[in-house]
Amino acid sequence: MSGFLAGLLIAALPLLASGFWLGRRTARPTGLGGLGTPVEHATFETLHTASLAAPPLRAGLTEETARRSARRLRSLLGTDALCLADDRQVLVWDGAGAHHRAEVMERLAGPLATGRGEAFPLGCHTPDCPVRWAVVAPLTVDDRVHGALVACAPRESAVLVRAAGEVARWVSVQLELADLDASRTRLIEAEIRALRAQISPHFIFNSLAVIASFVRTDPERARELLLEFADFTRYSFRRHGDFTTLADELHAIDHYLALVRARFGDRLSVTLQVAPEVLPVALPFLCLQPLVENAVKHGLEGRTDDCRIQITAQDAGAEALVVIEDDGTGMDPVLLRRILAGEVSPSGGIGLSNVDDRLRQVYGDDHGLVIETAPGAGMKITARVPKYQPGVHSAGRPTGT
Repeated sequence: MSGFLAGLLIAALPLLASGFWLGRRTARPTGLGGLGTPVEHATFETLHTASLAAPPLRAGLTEETARRSARRLRSLLGTDALCLADDRQVLVWDGAGAHHRAEVMERLAGPLATGRGEAFPLGCHTPDCPVRWAVVAPLTVDDRVHGALVACAPRESAVLVRAAGEVARWVSVQLELADLDASRTRLIEAEIRALRAQISPHFIFNSLAVIASFVRTDPERARELLLEFADFTRYSFRRHGDFTTLADELHAIDHYLALVRARFGDRLSVTLQVAPEVLPVALPFLCLQPLVENAVKHGLEGRTDDCRIQITAQDAGAEALVVIEDDGTGMDPVLLRRILAGEVSPSGGIGLSNVDDRLRQVYGDDHGLVIETAPGAGMKITARVPKYQPGVHSAGRPTGT
C-alpha cells in the first residue's frame, strides 16, 4: 500500500472504527464478500477511488486533468470542497464555496514559495456557505513546487490536515510519473532526431547527386528517383507517432534501396522475404532503416566487388523475428561492443547503438539487437519484436504517403 493510503487510513482509523469518515457516516457494505467491516469497506473504496483519480494526473497538472481528477480527490477526503491550483491560478474548484477562489489564491503565495502546508480560516459572509476552513498542501516534483491542493471544510480538523498532506503527496507522485513520461518522450524524440541527422547529410547529398546525373540523360528515370526520394524523406521526417508498422518501415526501406541501387547499380543485390502475418506488427519508428543503411555501408563502401543483403521478417509465435544480413567487411566484435556501450563514436555502425537502446527501452533488455560479425565475415543483425506490447501501437501511415 502506498504511503498516501497507509497514512490516510491510519489518520482516519479512529473515525472508521466508529463508522465515520471525516464526519460522514460510512455505510456498512453489502454484497462485497469478505469486506464486511467499515474499515475494510473504507480501504476498498479508497483504493478504488485512487485508481480512478490517477490516470488524468499522469498527463500532468493542467485545467483539464485537474477538472477530471478533482471530484475523485474530494471523494477521497470527504470534504465539502477541493481545489487544485498551479503557481498562477486556481485550475478547478469542485464543491461548495467557489466564491472563495480569489481568497484562496491570495493565501497560496506562502505555501507555493516555501513548499510548506498551511491551514487557515476563510472569511465568509454567506450564511449558508459550508466552507469555513481551508488546508493547503503543496504539490512538489523533484523538490520544486508545481501547485497546491486545497481542501475546504466547515471546521478545523487535525485529521483533514494529515489526510490532505497524504493525498497531496500521492498526487505529487502521479505528477512525477507524468514528468518522467514526458522526459521519456523527449528522449525518444531526441534519439529520432539524432538518427535523422546521421541519415540526412551523407544520404541526401549522394541521392541528389545521383538524381542530377539522370536529369539530361534519362529524365524519366530522374523523375522516378525524385519521387522515391520525396517518399523516403517524407517518412523519415514525419512528426507524428513514436511507433510505426513493419509494413511502413519496409516500405520506406524500399524507397531507400531504390536510391542506393541508382548509385551502385548491379553491385547491390537485395533479397527480401517477409511473412504477411507480421506486416501489421508495431515497432519503434526508424528502427530497421538504420540497420539496412549499416548493411549497405559495410557491404559496398570501400569495396570494389558486389554486395548481397538479405532481409527477412518471420513469424515466431509471440514475436516477429527480423534479420538483416550482409556479406560485407564485417567488424571487430570488441569494437562493436564498445560502440553499443557508447564508449566510442558510432561512425563504424550507423545508428546501431541508438536502435539497440530504443529496443531495450521499449521491450526490455532481453530484446536488444543480437549481432554476429567478424572482420571480413559480414554482419548479421537480429531484432526480436513482440507482436503485442502494452502502450505500443502505430499511429498509422501519415496522410499523403
